[in-house]
Amino acid sequence: MPGGRLTHDERRTIEQGLADGLTYSEIARRLQRPVSTVTREVTRNGGPAAYQADRAHAATATRARRGTTTRPPRPAPADGRDPATIRTLEERFTTMLVDTGLARTPARVLAALYLTDSGTLTAAELVQRLQVSPASISMAVAQLEQQQLIRRDRDPRRRRDRYVIDGDIWYQSWLASARRSAHLADVAHDGAQALGPTTPAGARLKNMGRHLRQLSDDMIRAVEKWRETPLEDE
Repeated sequence: MPGGRLTHDERRTIEQGLADGLTYSEIARRLQRPVSTVTREVTRNGGPAAYQADRAHAATATRARRGTTTRPPRPAPADGRDPATIRTLEERFTTMLVDTGLARTPARVLAALYLTDSGTLTAAELVQRLQVSPASISMAVAQLEQQQLIRRDRDPRRRRDRYVIDGDIWYQSWLASARRSAHLADVAHDGAQALGPTTPAGARLKNMGRHLRQLSDDMIRAVEKWRETPLEDE
């Protein structure tokens, strides 16, 4: 396995791999380098969205001439927001989502999407932002997609998936939750009929089914009313 500093050609391979939407692990396998080497290289030189092989190679040469490997400070966000404020908001939002039942990494992904103006991030950008492995991001977005809390869009320019959260996602997620409640109501009703509605277990299931059916109907009416109501300017 190669060792030492990355060559210019290896950095070009990293740049092309990021453009192709490859994970850090896939790029590392191409280079026969540790994943940590690729992760550190990309993180040190602007992250997956801004990485450029020529600039990264020049920056490494400059650091070598200065005799230091001190990591440069992260640039301020383009929108001018205070990074510490964003981190605090993300942590508060994550805690709230975990309290609703989400696992921590999916909650962090959802919080990150909520707090970006675009409402969209790639897997590589999520890895960079949350400082977790590509595998963790893959599992997290799969869970969020399954619950219809995010949407996957294809970016044709860079041939990679982007994960999106918007108003329509909330609508679809709410409807999915209502459908699950309706399905559970049907199962409870069938159980009550099978056990006999006058038995203690049957009566319990019958009551459960009635409440879940009412909840599902109320949820659907509420979300349809919300969608028909025009948003007011602040």
